[in-house]
Amino acid sequence: MPVEGTWDLAISTPIGTIGATVDLRTRDGVLSGTAHGSGEQVALREVTFDGERLTWAQSITRPLRLDLAFAMTVDGATMTGTSKAGRLPASKVTGRRRDA
Repeated sequence: MPVEGTWDLAISTPIGTIGATVDLRTRDGVLSGTAHGSGEQVALREVTFDGERLTWAQSITRPLRLDLAFAMTVDGATMTGTSKAGRLPASKVTGRRRDA
């Protein structure tokens, strides 16, 4: 799967840029992953990849308790898109895959 690997993300929020790491893996044909950031690790939900479009949902508790929905476009070793938390404005997200 072309999105597998470890990705370093920068999320531009109203309170500043937040760094996070996302690990994506395929097991038995199912794409899944975990996110690490702000001192917590959370499982990704509803991970889908179709062509160049990658989406997932996750819940965080730091710096605020939020349910996030990510919609990303993957181009080789980079991804760009948005993270949306409910009715809050979408935050721009950029990511780069770590070298293996």
